[in-house]
Amino acid sequence: MEPLIEIQGLKKSFNGTPVLSNVNLTVNKGENVVILGKSGEGKSVTIKCIAGLMLQDEGSLKVFGNEVKDIDRQGLKDLRRRLGFLFQNSALYDSMTVRENLAFPLKRVAGIKDKKEIERLSTEVLEAVGLQDAIDKMPSELSGGMRKRMGLARTLVVKPEIMLYDEPTTGLDTITSKEISNLILDMQRKYDTTSVIITHDIPCARITADRVLIMSNGEYIAEGTCDELENSQDAFIRSFFK
Repeated sequence: MEPLIEIQGLKKSFNGTPVLSNVNLTVNKGENVVILGKSGEGKSVTIKCIAGLMLQDEGSLKVFGNEVKDIDRQGLKDLRRRLGFLFQNSALYDSMTVRENLAFPLKRVAGIKDKKEIERLSTEVLEAVGLQDAIDKMPSELSGGMRKRMGLARTLVVKPEIMLYDEPTTGLDTITSKEISNLILDMQRKYDTTSVIITHDIPCARITADRVLIMSNGEYIAEGTCDELENSQDAFIRSFFK
């Protein structure tokens, strides 16, 4: 197995309050890893450190074999070209159409200038997420589920090798949450992505996860499949699955 993310002894504090106390994690190529934990445990901080949006206080964090805290500005730009980050609110540009939202990263991140190639890639990814008929709509015209799909499309359009998902099903009804979870799995297979998924949604975890980690007090305290963790001897671990 080829490790794409390697974290050892990661620590991060804010205003003297520890958030990450001892995070150790390896994510292998082609794997979907789900992280569960109560609010405020540092789950989102972990993936922000992976993306270089935050720097750790202590410990080692390597992505594609490179220590993130030691990467220069150009190296960080290169790293982010290989990473996709789906934020909770989808982070769409509200003043741009769906077409323009997709063209933006293709031009700015991938450096593609050819209009026909931008159109081809935009159409391809919209078809993959079932939004080909929404290409000229504004984000305000999309439902919550469609916005999530659009956020996923805009992230995937540059074909990242690693996907980071921050609560991808938050705020969605049960049926739409299941659709988005299945879509994450489909996109992993179609684009051969490696993913870290932060969620409170156990049905999402069951659908998407190859491996699940549970975070408590700033570190991972358990690891396994959903079935293994649900049948744990530890009542706290089992409580996530009730």
